[in-house]
Amino acid sequence: MRYKPFFTLFLVITSLPFRGAAQDSVQVPLIVSSGTPLRVYLTKRISKRLGEPVEGKLLDPVYAFDRRVAPAGSVVLGSVVHVKPVPVRQRAFAILNGDFTPLHEAEVQFTTLVLPDGKRIPIHTVETPGLNSLANLHAKKQTNQNMGVMGTAKAQVKNQIETARQNLSDTVRAPVKKERLEDYLWAKLPYHPQYVRRLTRFDAELSEPLQFGGETISAKQMDLLGTQPSSNSTARARLATPIGSDCSKRGDPIEAILSAPLLSSDHQLILPEGTQLTGKVTMTHRARWFHRGGQLRFDFEGVKLPDGVERPELARAPVLFQTLGFLQDAEPDGKAQIKADEEGGVKATESTRFLAPVLAAFVASRAADNDINKTTGAPYPNNAGHTLGGAFGFGLFGAAAARFSPTFARAFGFYGLAWSVFRNVVARGQEVEFPRNAGIEIRFGAREQPPSKIQTLHKIITGSGSVNQH
Repeated sequence: MRYKPFFTLFLVITSLPFRGAAQDSVQVPLIVSSGTPLRVYLTKRISKRLGEPVEGKLLDPVYAFDRRVAPAGSVVLGSVVHVKPVPVRQRAFAILNGDFTPLHEAEVQFTTLVLPDGKRIPIHTVETPGLNSLANLHAKKQTNQNMGVMGTAKAQVKNQIETARQNLSDTVRAPVKKERLEDYLWAKLPYHPQYVRRLTRFDAELSEPLQFGGETISAKQMDLLGTQPSSNSTARARLATPIGSDCSKRGDPIEAILSAPLLSSDHQLILPEGTQLTGKVTMTHRARWFHRGGQLRFDFEGVKLPDGVERPELARAPVLFQTLGFLQDAEPDGKAQIKADEEGGVKATESTRFLAPVLAAFVASRAADNDINKTTGAPYPNNAGHTLGGAFGFGLFGAAAARFSPTFARAFGFYGLAWSVFRNVVARGQEVEFPRNAGIEIRFGAREQPPSKIQTLHKIITGSGSVNQH
């Protein structure tokens, strides 16, 4: 009996948790939070009718923490749940081009995610219309292996290379040219059926979170969690704040969320998926007349880890970020081409806008061509020129009217020329617009400052590549 107190004390000590062992690993739940957009593209054209079945595929993989839980190419199923008229301005522009069809916009809701292994996962997304941009399937795809600290070292290296080299995968590079031509010809009819084009992009936000279980990670692999990213490292993110050169002001706060994990050069996790980046707009210029495009610039200077994610005990000291995160690349909204410069600014550009007025001038001249036959004194028939002028000015309706009257043909031809010159030369340029969930690439490091006028002049005079020569 006298040994009983010592025996009881031994049991109490052995029942206590071993702190050293508890710190060897961390249990991380794999959850795709609500509000996360699934970047989907249509695999076939759909009619804008209520209840129309929709089939798409994931353009980009879906991540949870640092693991890829749904690879690119996974099938997504849904249906058209709402059809509504387009805005009045868009309808007016269509009428001015000879399209009298009551145009509508189809909103789609996705309900099922099918993984490559055949597993079907019920999902709930917010009703969303198609974007103006089309998916670019010619971009280099990422490997299907698991990424992050839970994957293999080979997969991690490939992820770093792909992130650094690959532009955003949904940048429009004129895909499906045949379907573009078909849509153009359909639009020239006064009334025509309405479809959502194949490869049309959707950013379908999840209305409910998705659960993919959990994983155990070594605490040592979390040592760099939440620390300063190395200079010139890049991260893929999505904007949580819509901004634009016509509606944003200098100093406006902005927010972005990492859509893929950021890893160090030795494959350790720095920032997981879902990390929140905060910053502000630093410069805006609205678009001006004669197609001078808008300009926009913004920085990121604050980092917040996802809710429930904490840095290890040995690395919980406050971290002061010495470098900013600024824009390196961005996806266009489908309305205008954009170009990012070395300073992180972005500008709306239009490379082929003079082609349409030149073509319109040629068509107008052909419509006005009424050469006289010297023998008979009657004008040569110019049915082709009249029809072309009427069609270019007012679609199929104009082409039909031009067949009956050369005057109509000339009027429609010069109307088309005037409208083309106004839209492509005189009108305001395109604004830089980034809607909510727009994909961007962020580069961390010091922004490259443009050379001053004195430095530029010195380089021109000396012919040297550097101003400071010793």
